[in-house]
Amino acid sequence: MEHACALTVRWHECDTFGHVNNAVYLHYLEIARHEYLRDLDISFDAMRSAGLGLWVARVSIDYRRPAVPDDRLTVLTRPLKRMHIGGILGQRILRGETLVAEAEVTWVSVNAQGRPAPLPPSFDRAGLTP
Repeated sequence: MEHACALTVRWHECDTFGHVNNAVYLHYLEIARHEYLRDLDISFDAMRSAGLGLWVARVSIDYRRPAVPDDRLTVLTRPLKRMHIGGILGQRILRGETLVAEAEVTWVSVNAQGRPAPLPPSFDRAGLTP
């Protein structure tokens, strides 16, 4: 399963050279992950009420091409690996067919005390596994 999320670059997201600031790409990736989870019917509110959370443990990102204001981007998200308490998502940011950036995001599920804990079946969706 590969999920697509469309975004448009805004002026305030750019640096003095007119390119998207490198930290903003992390925000784009997060927006796309939230949309991905919403489409899997995973609710952060329901997880929080159950004393659970999903945390990002690691992000590895490679910047390939600059994005500039008004660029229409697509963030593609797909599961790469599933582990007992988390997994790894692959994400690519495209402008048309041009690869702008790509990342691997390691996530973990945690309990109310912030300790790693497996997702209960009520939140564990097939779309989290490659």
